Amino acid sequence: MNFNKITSSSLKVGVSLSLGVFFIWVVWRTLTQSDIESILNSFSTANYWWIALSVIFGISSHMSRAHRWKYTLEPLGYRPRFWNSLFAVMIGYLLNLAFPRLGEVTRCGVMNRYENIPINKLFGTVIAERVADLIIMIVMTSAIIFLQLDILNDMLASMIGPAWDSISFTTMALYCVALFTIGGFSVYFLFKLAEKSALMAKIKDFIVGIFEGVKSILSMKQKWGFLFHTAFIWVMYVLMFYVSMKSLPETSNVPFLGMLAAFVMGGLSIIFVQGGLGVYPAAIMAVLMLYEVERADGLALGWIMWTGQTILLIFVGFLSMAILPLYNKKRNESPEPNS
Repeated sequence: MNFNKITSSSLKVGVSLSLGVFFIWVVWRTLTQSDIESILNSFSTANYWWIALSVIFGISSHMSRAHRWKYTLEPLGYRPRFWNSLFAVMIGYLLNLAFPRLGEVTRCGVMNRYENIPINKLFGTVIAERVADLIIMIVMTSAIIFLQLDILNDMLASMIGPAWDSISFTTMALYCVALFTIGGFSVYFLFKLAEKSALMAKIKDFIVGIFEGVKSILSMKQKWGFLFHTAFIWVMYVLMFYVSMKSLPETSNVPFLGMLAAFVMGGLSIIFVQGGLGVYPAAIMAVLMLYEVERADGLALGWIMWTGQTILLIFVGFLSMAILPLYNKKRNESPEPNS
């Protein structure tokens, strides 16, 4: 890795962590002494058996994600071992906590090394998975906004109202047309240059490999298996969130749609700040306050959830890094049937 890449990665991590610390400071400075005492009391009195159950649901979702990966790789002619897929997924999650998007790169690098699958095709399948997950997230977000609009209206207006009002439908449509036009011409010229340049030919092959990976979601023989695991992953995510809310008496009676609203907002917060540091608890607090949960209790729940999930990813991620080379050394002596 050259100096520029190291600098760029360091800046991304620094900005992300700074944003997280900033959110912690913004929320913390508004708390009264009574709020702080209430938060500390919530941590000491929380029922951590519910958090333990949420961890089980979390592990189940990760195992399902590892199993789902095989459905996008099989149409390309590859049948990776389940444990390598799981270790790769968990190592990717671990690195994503600190380094934006490095987890996806590392996840593909692990599979390339231990399963001998081309990196570009692995990237394509990861993108295909992300597309499926994005569709689920968009559907859930749209449904929650529609069903709970009367409660969420003021919060949404304060967050996106001014920006949204400044952009007309015509302007947005023109931006989309321009983007697709520029993208189309870029791909055309890339393929033309690939005929004369070895470097451009490699870039072309890489992009084609990515498209092959994305296309695999349409050509897979076991579409229902892929769809089942996609649904299962998200059901586990929701259950993980739901049982965590039971850990505090003050949040255990929030209505189901309110719980889903907090779940969606928490998920979106992780997109904007790497690992959700600071912003995840704040997002949970902001939504739960709309459902008559005290600010301190909502914030405490957010920190309990974030801490539990982060500890899980760190522990299982490092464990996967330790076991991965040992497992692959052993498998050469006693091959495991493909799963």
